Amino acid sequence: MQLRCGADPKMLAALVLVLVLALGLAVQHFWAGRPEPVRAPAAERTAPGPAPHPPSLPSSSAAAMAHGPPGGAGGQLVVDVTGKVRHPGIHRMPQGSRVIDALQAAGGVLRGASTGGLNRARLLTDGEQIVVGAAAGAGGAAGPTGPGAGGPGSGSPGAGGGPAGPVSLSTATEQQLDSLPGVGPVLARHIVEFRTEHGGFTSVDQLRQVTGIGDRRFADLRALVQP
Repeated sequence: MQLRCGADPKMLAALVLVLVLALGLAVQHFWAGRPEPVRAPAAERTAPGPAPHPPSLPSSSAAAMAHGPPGGAGGQLVVDVTGKVRHPGIHRMPQGSRVIDALQAAGGVLRGASTGGLNRARLLTDGEQIVVGAAAGAGGAAGPTGPGAGGPGSGSPGAGGGPAGPVSLSTATEQQLDSLPGVGPVLARHIVEFRTEHGGFTSVDQLRQVTGIGDRRFADLRALVQP
């Protein structure tokens, strides 16, 4: 090469050195530019913690929430069941209960006691009293009484043979209804059947719908009865 190129040995050595350095730089450049695999970061898994506990309520507050205010909306009804039942006294009933439910809460009617004067399908009202098997008027069983019903003696015959006051159409017995002028046993039975079918009377005007009561008889009875 020295003879062919006519180069000095020092120049030739310098040229070789430059080529070696260039080759090294090229190798380093390609090595640094090679693609490298990249690992995706692992998703952090957060363990679910314990569910928060609701704050504890005092025993009195918990009982109030469970049973609700007596007689309030969505709460309970307080009724007094007396007479010939196994457990007479005050009983708390849920809203929408009927007379038959109150009798069952009182342990049921005693054997031999008559419930002929009770409308067992009637809805209960807060604060009312249900009397089972008590004598009323001509010896029949007294029906349930409540606010505005006039008490157990409401509608009983007076000294002159007529009713002592307005007779409750929803609670009176057949004997009490029979004591009204122009009402006999058959018509009294029709009134009881009508209130049993319709869950009681909400207005005196409903008396017109009872079989056997016309306009004239309704006019005679209107002032003597109440729902």
